[in-house]
Amino acid sequence: MHTDDIPREELHLRQIQFRGWRRGDGLFEIEASLSDRKPHEFRPPSGERVVPAGDPIHDLGLTLVFGADMVVREVSTFFAAYPYRECNGGGDSLQALVGLKIGAGWGSEVRKRLPTGDTCAHLRELLIPLASAATIALASVRSPAALDALGPDGIPRKIDTCYAYGASRELVLQRWPSFHKPAP
Repeated sequence: MHTDDIPREELHLRQIQFRGWRRGDGLFEIEASLSDRKPHEFRPPSGERVVPAGDPIHDLGLTLVFGADMVVREVSTFFAAYPYRECNGGGDSLQALVGLKIGAGWGSEVRKRLPTGDTCAHLRELLIPLASAATIALASVRSPAALDALGPDGIPRKIDTCYAYGASRELVLQRWPSFHKPAP
C-alpha cells in the first residue's frame, strides 16, 4: 500500500494482457502479451545496446488456438522488442503445447514440456495465468448448465474453486444448498 506523504520514484512498468476470441471456424484464441518499460535509459547486461527511457525492453506474446474441448491446436509467438539477440528463438519450444488440454494439471504439464533453458521465461510465465483467462473467455459461450457440472465425487465442480464459490459462502448456499457447509 502506498501513502501520499512518502515520495516514490517509478523504476519499472510491466503490463500483461490477455484477450479471448471466438473464431469464424468454430475455434477459439487466447492472446497473451507482456511489455516491460523503464522511465530511464536501460542497458541490458550484455551491453550490446541501450534502450531509451520509455521504449519497450520487452514487447512479446503468444496466441493459443483451441477448441471447445480446450485442447490446444496451434501456438504462435511474437517478439516485437527484446533485450538480447537470442530472445526471439525462445518461442520455438511452445509447439510442445499442441495437443495439451487447458485445465487441471496445465501448470505442471507446461513446466514439464517447456524446459527453462529452451523457452523464453516471460512466455512461460504467461502460460500459467493464460489457462484461467481461456476458461473465463469461454464462460460466456458455454451453457449455463456447465456451471452445475458434477465432479467424480458428485459435488459441483465449481464449489471451492475460488473465494466466492467457497463451500461456506452465500453463493453456494443459494445455488447448491445441499452442498453448503456453514463456516466454523
